[in-house]
Amino acid sequence: MRAAVLGAGSWGTTFAQVLCDAGTPTVLFARRPQLAKAIAEQHENPDYLPGVGLTPSLAAVADAGDALADADLVVFAVPAQTLRANLADWAPLIPPGALLVSLLKGIELGTGKRMSEVITEVLGADLGRVAVITGPNLAGEIVERQFTATVAACTDPGGALALQGACHTPYFRVYTNTDVIGCELGGAVKNIIAIAVGIAVALGLGDNTRATLITRGLAEIARLGTALGAQPQTFAGLAGMGDLVATCSSPLSRNRTFGENLGRGLSVASAASATGQTAEGLASCGPVLELARAHGVEMPITEVVAAVTRDGLPITAAASMLASRAAKPEWYQ
Repeated sequence: MRAAVLGAGSWGTTFAQVLCDAGTPTVLFARRPQLAKAIAEQHENPDYLPGVGLTPSLAAVADAGDALADADLVVFAVPAQTLRANLADWAPLIPPGALLVSLLKGIELGTGKRMSEVITEVLGADLGRVAVITGPNLAGEIVERQFTATVAACTDPGGALALQGACHTPYFRVYTNTDVIGCELGGAVKNIIAIAVGIAVALGLGDNTRATLITRGLAEIARLGTALGAQPQTFAGLAGMGDLVATCSSPLSRNRTFGENLGRGLSVASAASATGQTAEGLASCGPVLELARAHGVEMPITEVVAAVTRDGLPITAAASMLASRAAKPEWYQ
């Protein structure tokens, strides 16, 4: 099996290395020739993973056609809101029958579609050819080959097994799942919850607050997921609780970092700039909220993050909104 990874950010580069370590020949596509040259010749991604040595077996090119030639596995690792436009450019180059893999954790603006839905729509691919990698996958740790586990999700069990075999290593343990809806929603919504946790951290709130946001955030994810047809047990696993805990707890998380910048008083634009990389939760909170309202699902943390990032709600008012909610049973809807 030969793999092409399209997108040379921190996670795309890291996953390309994982594939190489698993014995899968891999070519990484970087849009900028100078970055492709640095990865191929210096075995380093100076823009996104400076100072980290990459495996010499990882090839990198600046031509998408070269990367995709004869690929059996095509991995998309671009910002979620750019996927549709990129797919339109890449569609003629993607080999027929290749397994299509999304590393993206977001919901598309304007359509409310998950990334696998965007892939099937633009490429006309069968759902069984589209897979997702998700879980507690902080690139800064995995690129140094620290142990983690992840989920390879595909509606076709054979597709999930093929992906598992292509990227399973001693430090990157891969579990299979057929619940693509649940896995994608867990990965997208946890970014929004992480923004809220980052705000709380910046405000000096303690572990009780963080634990509350993480736990009630998981309840929001599960409510929306089950309303959309996901399997409830998915949210107790790596794609749900695992990914949520990692993203909300780690200073390596770009979404939590973005939230911390907001909590320190920066504007949305300034906080995004200071974060340095795309915080997918910023764009996803709007479409997630629209999905929730369309299905009658309460998502108070998401509501507050959307109000802060889209409507200019002051941070202090956001905390008050959550604290003043009416008392409820722990489990409802």
